Amino acid sequence: MQEEAKPRKLEKNLGLATATSIVVGCVIGAGVFFKPYAIYQATGGAPGMGIIAWVVGGLMSIFAALTFAEVAILIPRTGGMVAYLSEAFDERLGFLAGWMQVVIFYPSFLAGYGVKVGSELAEYLGKQFELPIALAVIVLLVAINAMGSRAAGGMQVVSTACKLAPLVLLIAFGFLWGEGGHPILTPLVGEGKSVPGVLGSTLLAVLFAFEGWTNVGAIAGEMRDPARDLPRAIVGGVSIIMAVYLLINVAYLWVIPADQLMNLESPASAVAIQLFGPAGGNLIKVGIIVSVIGAGNGFLMSGSRVAYELAEERTLPGSRWLSQLNDRSVPANSVILVGALACIYSLSAQFDLLTDLGVFSCWVFYTLTFACVIHLRRTHPDWPRSYRVPGYPVVPLLAIASGLYVIASQLFFSGTGALIMSLCSVGLTLVGLPVYYLVRRHQA
Repeated sequence: MQEEAKPRKLEKNLGLATATSIVVGCVIGAGVFFKPYAIYQATGGAPGMGIIAWVVGGLMSIFAALTFAEVAILIPRTGGMVAYLSEAFDERLGFLAGWMQVVIFYPSFLAGYGVKVGSELAEYLGKQFELPIALAVIVLLVAINAMGSRAAGGMQVVSTACKLAPLVLLIAFGFLWGEGGHPILTPLVGEGKSVPGVLGSTLLAVLFAFEGWTNVGAIAGEMRDPARDLPRAIVGGVSIIMAVYLLINVAYLWVIPADQLMNLESPASAVAIQLFGPAGGNLIKVGIIVSVIGAGNGFLMSGSRVAYELAEERTLPGSRWLSQLNDRSVPANSVILVGALACIYSLSAQFDLLTDLGVFSCWVFYTLTFACVIHLRRTHPDWPRSYRVPGYPVVPLLAIASGLYVIASQLFFSGTGALIMSLCSVGLTLVGLPVYYLVRRHQA
């Protein structure tokens, strides 16, 4: 008699090196190529606080990822923050986290990437093509994702190679061929700028570049020794990223001073053209554009799966439609939903506004997730924990303090525009409450 087949399980075959490389690959994206413009705009053309912000943002990401990982491993359920906040606090709070991701976080990032590709290519084709290109990029990514995960995954492989090549070339030749002699750490801020307000604005830009550390919990189930290697992978991976970001930003300053970078919306492209001439610079720009498209592809893949999971739980309007899979086993309708929202957001044509909106929105719920660690330690001390955040409770408290600073700085220190953006984020998120109650009433 043939033995009954055992259910398949994830193989625990990931070591420290592989886990570290996964962390690095998930985080490095488009922010390092474009955010220096927003950073030096915020500092008033002064380099010091911009460089400090990259260090502070990296440390914040380390504290955040170390803390986030304990909750992710303790509650290994599909849905991420939706599951964590529902389990630790309240189902409504968990739903709001998922609602925020579906209607704000993922679409705003995808829209921002489309807008950036449009603005880059519009330099050659004309300003009138900026919005059509942005919309075309989003529609193209929706079509690729609807074709299946293999096609979308192939896009990720190509874009990863395209983002690493410009980084290596700009760092190496920036130091070799750059003029040097430009200020790196002084002055901290320009005239009429305050350090607290500037730090808040620059951190929002920097944290966009570090976005992706939330994936650390997903790899824990396949690690041979997560309790030992996961914190090492997080600290090592984010430290490598922080070093790369510091090196390339100093390389930018080595070639072009901060008071000029503040006027260049595509600083990486401008540095490349100055180093390699128009032809070489344009080749680097092609690599950056493919990298940006790949980053948008990743956010569309992830965002559509969050929408699908919420629809599977019947908590979204139109859940039956959104939870359908096409003949390639892809939640195509959820892909269309995220893509459609991104198309609407892209009408703003504001890359920095869109990405700041996404970062602010998600950090509200990241901070609540950090609080889960302390809450669950108190309410469920007997739950088995294969991974415990090192330095408890100091590291979780630092993560919570970092999140509160990001939120407070946007509400109180960063000007009227940031305040309006933040209030819009809060308003859109709270719309989820009546949606939640209406859907529940309909089910009842």
